[in-house]
Amino acid sequence: MLTRLGVFGYMNIVKTLCTSTNRYLQGFASDNDIKTFIIENTEIVRKHNLTPEIHLRLFTPNCRFWHARPELWPFSDPFWAIYWPGGQALARYLLSNPGVSQGKRVLDLGCGCGASAIAAKFCGASHVVANDIDPVAAIATQLNCELNGLNPLPCDTENVISAEPEEYDLILLGDMFYEEALADSLHSWLNCCIQTHGTQVLIGDPGRAQFEGHGIRRLLRQEAQFELPKAVREENYGLTCSTVWRYLPEL
Repeated sequence: MLTRLGVFGYMNIVKTLCTSTNRYLQGFASDNDIKTFIIENTEIVRKHNLTPEIHLRLFTPNCRFWHARPELWPFSDPFWAIYWPGGQALARYLLSNPGVSQGKRVLDLGCGCGASAIAAKFCGASHVVANDIDPVAAIATQLNCELNGLNPLPCDTENVISAEPEEYDLILLGDMFYEEALADSLHSWLNCCIQTHGTQVLIGDPGRAQFEGHGIRRLLRQEAQFELPKAVREENYGLTCSTVWRYLPEL
């Protein structure tokens, strides 16, 4: 199912993995059933990415659903099963600069596999919430926390960008600017977070067109850039680096 099609190919695949929402989670009686399914159909990955300190359960060529027909996948889009380049850069930046999240209340928005949330907790964040509207991603994040010797972090599955912002010191977003409508919503909500609570915002992105061409781009200051490892470059054709940006709407 998953081959070396590049990041945009990945996006097309994961968007078509489940075309019928009424069978979403069907046949799984409990969260434990979903955990067992994730464990049986992913592989623990540590090498060949920007954060060898973090262990994650991901899709690899050794996994059944890397090759299986998309209609056999029983859940919604498995964004959580891929370690996207923007998230890698964010997690690497936090691990290399522990003071960024130390002692802070952190929200990992669109957490996917939970790597950025895990990195923040490793660095001494006082409170970390992992948010993803996919409940399977929340379960995968909790499994990855346990894999890294952490107690499972609080996982929120609400669509928070349609709600009043809660008080966080730092919000992390990796690979979230892949659709124009979503980018517009994020821009507005993040600005509200900053104006209401003085929240700091860090964005990880490898240079996708939807991000580079959006108005938010001129309000960002580059904090760090990382060259992607060979394996990641091969799986994301055309993307060689991933950048961490700080959102500064007063620019």
